Amino acid sequence: MNVVSKIQPSKAFEVVPLTEHIGAELRGIDLRTKPDDETIKAIYQAWLDHLVIIFPDQKLDQEDLVRVTGYFGEIGDLHRPPKYRPPGQASLLPGIMMISNIRENGEPIGALPDGEMMFHHDMIHAEVPSKATMLYSVEIPDRGGDTLFASGYAAYETLDPAIRNKLEGKKALHHYNYGSVQKGDNKGTEAFAECVHPVFRTHEDTRKKAVYVNRLMTVKIDDMPEKESDELLRALYDHAEQKQFVYTHQWRLGDLLLWDNRCSSHARTDFPSTQRRLMLRTTVRGSVRPY
Repeated sequence: MNVVSKIQPSKAFEVVPLTEHIGAELRGIDLRTKPDDETIKAIYQAWLDHLVIIFPDQKLDQEDLVRVTGYFGEIGDLHRPPKYRPPGQASLLPGIMMISNIRENGEPIGALPDGEMMFHHDMIHAEVPSKATMLYSVEIPDRGGDTLFASGYAAYETLDPAIRNKLEGKKALHHYNYGSVQKGDNKGTEAFAECVHPVFRTHEDTRKKAVYVNRLMTVKIDDMPEKESDELLRALYDHAEQKQFVYTHQWRLGDLLLWDNRCSSHARTDFPSTQRRLMLRTTVRGSVRPY
């Protein structure tokens, strides 16, 4: 399934699809140096084509991470000062979040520390959700902590026409309250918000439609009786999370992942609380409401 990019005059890189519907590894790129403009365009197109792209074996500092995020749009979360610091470093650059279960004096040093997370779209509870999320592995556990990605395109295209017709043009309410949606001792993030968006989102770059509801944050379909809404949402979740639509990423040190929040959802598997996990996360700011 190997496909060599046709657009990169400086140095060809390899685009290796990982599943039929979602995920590709981009090989032969060292992101410590800035690629030329044509290469960046080719990388961007590979991302649109595959929804999730992996750059393996990277050795990046914070400045590199901020620079690479900028290839895909305006970096997000600059308005929030970094709350945590990486071990052995003075601080985080603006726009970088630390995802970690490491604890100092009993308190997590990072956000979203422990446990399993159900499928969700980042920032779907915001009026203008994030366009993309980038995650870079610094420390990983021996097992667990995998990230699963599901294609919203494939889910929409294969959806039962009776369900699709019933939900076309409908909107859903999404609610985020970290303390209520997560179980266990998860003190790393404080957040609350809710917003209404279409059940099926049209991607502004590809113009393709994707299922845009998720098990973790979607509360109900607007203007629909509760029982009917619950039944339809359960059917959507079960359909969208089928294995044939999902790529499971088992992290390696130095992996840099970018995923498209507009057309994919993701989940995390549990991992031993005694094992250290540390990721650096950036986001790409959304530019439009999903209507």
